[in-house]
Amino acid sequence: MKATKIFHRNEARIRIDFPYNQSFIALLKQIPDSKWSRTYNAWHIPYTSVAFKSLKALFPELEFPNQLMNEDTEQDKPVITKEIQEISKENQLSPNIQNFGGIEIDVIGKQIVIKMPKNETDIQFIRTFNYFRWDKSNYRWVLPNFGNNLELLKNYFNNRLSRLDFKKAEQIRQVQEVAKKEFKRELPELDSDTQKEIEAFEQWMEHKRYSESTLKTYLHAITIFLRFISPKPSREVTNTDMVQFVHEYLLPKGLSLSYQNQAVNAARLFFKTIQGSRLITEQIERPRRGHKLPNVLSKEEVKFILEAPKNIKHRTMLSLIYACGLRRSELLNLTPGNIDSKRHLLVILNAKGKKDRVIPISDKVIEMLRDYYKVYKPKIWLFEGQAKGEKYSEASLQKVLKISLDLAKVKKPATLHWLRHSYATHLLESGTDLRYIQELLGHKSSKTTEIYTHVSEKSLQKIKSPFDEL
Repeated sequence: MKATKIFHRNEARIRIDFPYNQSFIALLKQIPDSKWSRTYNAWHIPYTSVAFKSLKALFPELEFPNQLMNEDTEQDKPVITKEIQEISKENQLSPNIQNFGGIEIDVIGKQIVIKMPKNETDIQFIRTFNYFRWDKSNYRWVLPNFGNNLELLKNYFNNRLSRLDFKKAEQIRQVQEVAKKEFKRELPELDSDTQKEIEAFEQWMEHKRYSESTLKTYLHAITIFLRFISPKPSREVTNTDMVQFVHEYLLPKGLSLSYQNQAVNAARLFFKTIQGSRLITEQIERPRRGHKLPNVLSKEEVKFILEAPKNIKHRTMLSLIYACGLRRSELLNLTPGNIDSKRHLLVILNAKGKKDRVIPISDKVIEMLRDYYKVYKPKIWLFEGQAKGEKYSEASLQKVLKISLDLAKVKKPATLHWLRHSYATHLLESGTDLRYIQELLGHKSSKTTEIYTHVSEKSLQKIKSPFDEL
């Protein structure tokens, strides 16, 4: 075991390094305000005489560097306060600073920009500040200029500081935008025991026949979460860890509400199946869902988009998505055997939620498919890529739609799913019963289908504003 002085969240602390030992951790927790630092990957306690004496009493064998702390220091008073008082006044550096180059600091309005040679110890110090940013394009660190951040920097770098300048705030705007975009947080790798738990989780999901996309999403989400809380064992996780994960990782990285919900789902399933604990699964709450309306194109816009492609394969793919309300994956997984031309049916197998369904197709659609088949003669998949027997890619299909939007001069940021939304809405406007639409779309719940009643033009036009009666 070894104790050293560090700076963490703008204050001095005593860092304690030791191999993982549950008994040592229990003893450390007896010291008030003892905490685990993910930045330093170590436990730390207040840099005060009381905490220092408690540490020595609990761990007599602990190694202390010379003059780690003056035991005559005023009780419970951090030494950092005394050190700050010894720093020169703002803008006045020590005469011998120029003898040591390498560290340059620019204070620009509410931002502090630091240029320095790569040094792991210095980097760890910078990471102790709240809201630090790495400006990758300019190879410099950016910190907020508030509190005593500048004084702490001057005190830490001391005679290594070669330049300290104050500039106008306008010059930092580009730094702010780049820094926010490039913000990343390093996470520790998982230990072997946790890795085995994730492998067991993967095997369980494969046994339950979860889809490939769900498998990939859940494994990624739970891996990131367990790396975030590392080295805390998964069996000790509480809901507080998930709250910290959201506020200290998901939100700073700008990850979506949907990803947060997936992370919660993955955690609930992992702790229920692998750890066998209901505690965390009952505590973890999903984020509040938004209630967004589906994006819908008019019939005229759909007509222009579907007629825009000159290539018959492209025109047939887009037309089939709209004509049958297909998801992108459902279209690309079709084979020629899924088309029952005699019964005028399209058979969708193993779709989302492992559900099968049949969709009626008209003579117009069947004729288009026959013309396409005569030209391309697909072997395995109904729509194949450049190589025979190779499934058409999702990226290429999205690109087909983008080109069609440009040719049709439709300015809306439409996606392939907009065609599915438009299919359902247009069916509802033509008088099709909502229950039938639910079956055609493959929705498990009628509540999912009911959202189209909010965007039906026919329904909205029936509503008369009281303004018209004034």
